[in-house]
Amino acid sequence: MNAHRALVQSLRRPGVYPHPVTEVRLIETHISSVLLTGEYAYKIKKPLDLGFLDFSTLERRKRFCEEELRLNGRLAPEIYLDVVPITGSPESPLLGGQGEPFEYAIRMREFSQDDLLAQRYAGGKADVPVIEAIARRAAEFHAVIDQADADAPYGTPQAVCAPMAQNFEQIRPLIREPSRLDQLERLRVWTETRCTALAGVLAGRKADGHIRECHGDMHLGNIALRDGRVLIFDGIEFNPNLSWIDTINEFAFLLMDLDHSGNAVAARHALDVYLEATGDFSGLKLLRFYQVYRALVRAKVTVLRLAQGGLSGAEIEAIMAVYGVYADLAESYTRPMRGALVITHGVSGSGKTTLSAPLIEALPAVRIRSDVERKRLYGLAAAERSGSSLGGGIYGTDATRATYARLAELAGTIVEAGFVAVVDATFLKRGQRDEFRDLAVRLGAPFLILDCQADEAELRWRVEARAALGADASEAGAEVLEMQLQAREPLAGDEREASITLDASQPLPLDEVLGRIDWGNAE
Repeated sequence: MNAHRALVQSLRRPGVYPHPVTEVRLIETHISSVLLTGEYAYKIKKPLDLGFLDFSTLERRKRFCEEELRLNGRLAPEIYLDVVPITGSPESPLLGGQGEPFEYAIRMREFSQDDLLAQRYAGGKADVPVIEAIARRAAEFHAVIDQADADAPYGTPQAVCAPMAQNFEQIRPLIREPSRLDQLERLRVWTETRCTALAGVLAGRKADGHIRECHGDMHLGNIALRDGRVLIFDGIEFNPNLSWIDTINEFAFLLMDLDHSGNAVAARHALDVYLEATGDFSGLKLLRFYQVYRALVRAKVTVLRLAQGGLSGAEIEAIMAVYGVYADLAESYTRPMRGALVITHGVSGSGKTTLSAPLIEALPAVRIRSDVERKRLYGLAAAERSGSSLGGGIYGTDATRATYARLAELAGTIVEAGFVAVVDATFLKRGQRDEFRDLAVRLGAPFLILDCQADEAELRWRVEARAALGADASEAGAEVLEMQLQAREPLAGDEREASITLDASQPLPLDEVLGRIDWGNAE
């Protein structure tokens, strides 16, 4: 570390760089020193062995620099440029010079720290369309990255739970406050219990191909918005056990960080977009489990600074305050939540998707759309046209029956995970509605029907306008609407007791709807 500090001090002199530099700024993390020179940034790994990473030798630091370049080139190739050898001495370094290197740096394209979303979106200032774009980018990334082989050591229940246990081992010696130690023990017991209970689910996730070579550290501090483009950088290169992980584990980090920064509404939008894009609703079984873990990862990173010494009393107090926020957030995810089941009812164009959208912001709700899931069931992208005839193809009787069966399966998964399932479908037949009401009864969950209404002239205009755009998952046109109007079965008297009638031309009466959804803490 003495040599590292000397090198960093030398690199703060503008004249040592092989390109024009007027000022050098330094950013320190717990594992790296980053020197900002204006056009380029140089990242140098600290010679540390922290258990979960080992940069203790030059050979290791070189290898991990190369890995960082490879891995981050997947999501931010315009930032990560090359690995630069440093020759000479710590007191008189040469970047890219001849001779035997004594250190290595990753050369990156510098961007403004104001571009970091951790700064832009602190205090609940997230831009929802940007967060949705990040969710879509994450979904695209997770669909194409390498998948762990069946015999690989990654993603097993033991591999998942080992870093969780290590978190507690590394945090405990640094905490002094008795109430925080008690809280840490509660979190440890909860995590250990859940690891045992979820062992079968964890094994199934690996068998289903969800263990992939992820970014590993996807939070707002590692995401920038540059020239309107989302850049996700600084992925984990130093420990494959922390990057070869479940994709929902990765996404849980972003959701946790949004919650932590006061952007819970944006987090709900992100989850909605991600699940619709990936179809990975089964990941909800593990979402809060991984959110606890991710909050504790950030808590650990915070208190590890205490081990490096040289801190004032005020600095220690500030570190512990940040730790406390993360620890409290982790504990909030451990509280069991009772889900609920909401279905829509109405023909095409009656505003089902628009009217149900506010529930995504107001509740931990997950929406499933029949138009999207029907196509996914038959291997089609959401906006892809099926070429089906009226009442035929993927809209035939058997296909519709299979679609509703799939929607029921997904709704059950969502409710059992403690979320509100919002099922966006026409539900024109009494039997379809009864199936979902019975499901809610079996799950012990509140049930509500959003009965969406509009006059027929408005319905025809909406359907024709949507069909002309051709960008929606729905393929319903004027002929489909006429068929639905003839075949629909209105809500019966007993169904009215579990429904709210909505006017498609008016905003959702959110308070009334929320008052009918008895969602919350299950304790």
